[in-house]
Amino acid sequence: MKKMLIVLIILTGVVFAQSADVPAAEAEGGSAQTCMGGGGIMSFLPMIAIIAIFYFLMIRPQQKQAKMLKQMRSELKRDDKVITNGGIHGIITNIKGDDVVTVKIADGVKIDVDRNSLQMEGPSKDQCGTCK
Repeated sequence: MKKMLIVLIILTGVVFAQSADVPAAEAEGGSAQTCMGGGGIMSFLPMIAIIAIFYFLMIRPQQKQAKMLKQMRSELKRDDKVITNGGIHGIITNIKGDDVVTVKIADGVKIDVDRNSLQMEGPSKDQCGTCK
């Protein structure tokens, strides 16, 4: 994610550096038109491309992940293995209303957590030491 952001910043810098060379060309008696096309939509094309890359590499995957997480939280049921945002592994024993879930984290230990604090489904039964 950080690498993509760095690439986008570099590309933006290159585009603005090329557009800054236009007044220097006019001062030397040269033509105002450079390889950028001189104006019109061609001057906005690099910026549009950068925005499209930014959308497809960063925004869209994040929206997709949020949608999957919302769907997982809405489909929770009893005996599902879950992990909370705090890293607590457990098994759902009861669902109270729309937003509270009771999670068994050890023998005789149950906690009530908010449904929105459940991060993802837990590991399989053979990977979880407390899930018996």
